[in-house]
Amino acid sequence: MQLQERINAFVKLGDFLKQFSNEVIQKNDNVKYNELFFDGFKHQLKLAEEHNGWFTKENIRFSLASWVNALTTDNLNKWLAPYQINNITPKQVAIIMAGNIPLVGFHDFLSILISGHHVLVKQSSNDKHLLPYLAKYLEHVEPHFKGAIAFTQDKVKNFDAVIATGSNNTARYFEYYFKGKPSIIRNNRNSIAVLTGNETSEDLKNLSEDIFRYYGLGCRNVSKLLVPRGYKFDTFFEAIYDWHPIINKAKYANNYDYNKAVYLMSEFDMLENGFFMIKEDSSYASPIATLFYEYYDDTAVLKQKLEAEKHQIQCIVSKGFIENEIAFGATQKPQLWDYADSVDSIEFLLAI
Repeated sequence: MQLQERINAFVKLGDFLKQFSNEVIQKNDNVKYNELFFDGFKHQLKLAEEHNGWFTKENIRFSLASWVNALTTDNLNKWLAPYQINNITPKQVAIIMAGNIPLVGFHDFLSILISGHHVLVKQSSNDKHLLPYLAKYLEHVEPHFKGAIAFTQDKVKNFDAVIATGSNNTARYFEYYFKGKPSIIRNNRNSIAVLTGNETSEDLKNLSEDIFRYYGLGCRNVSKLLVPRGYKFDTFFEAIYDWHPIINKAKYANNYDYNKAVYLMSEFDMLENGFFMIKEDSSYASPIATLFYEYYDDTAVLKQKLEAEKHQIQCIVSKGFIENEIAFGATQKPQLWDYADSVDSIEFLLAI
């Protein structure tokens, strides 16, 4: 199978997903194999929502829309242009996926197949309904994928390389268990925003998308603010208020109530607005319904700190502060070439 055939298959997958990426699902009779897959995928979406309380219709739809935007001929060609991909000898590459947000492991799945390798997927139990169905669709669109895609619920074995994502503790286990294989091992990272006090209300409103999308469960979600000493949070709280209906989600509300009770009993200083709390804390990983913040006095010193601690940081959201910063509101809209942990997975796959 040639690279262009693989690209074409994923473009058709994007066309299929587009039917489900808007608030109202709308069938397109021009999409290939719809008679086989359309109703079934509607059912899988329902199962995914019922199985994982964090996978709401809105968040699943947002994830699908992101992949619809990515899986175009132009985007795929732009992503792959720097690489020499044809004439790859296929290897078996295992993926151990996280399950914090819908289809969180899809980029690795795409990267392995688009580069010409075979994939062995071990999914998280939290996100197990969507990808196997999409894999079946791919096999119909491009029969050469049959035999190149496998799923397992057991310990992965008989593979040549691995991409594994987990917590800091499981990452240490992965590093030991996979030490004899080429690997990309990902652990916990968090994203931050650096504010100067000169942000507009629109900037901060966009930032709220980085904070609240997927309930803050993604590594690209902003979990901490770095603010100049003396920063006043009034404008920030006003800008995020549009997200107040989030408190109507029971799982979110339970986390909010629990963390608020812990902070009050511990007599921690924090600010809250009825659906969200901010707390001064040096850590990067904040609990659900909470955002940590830390003051800085000198931007040069702050840049040195962020450089020293970059292994803990996925994205830095700011406006004219640092190289490779992410614009406000854009953390959950990565391009295909925005690699997790800044590790080029295509380069890795071409070298095994």
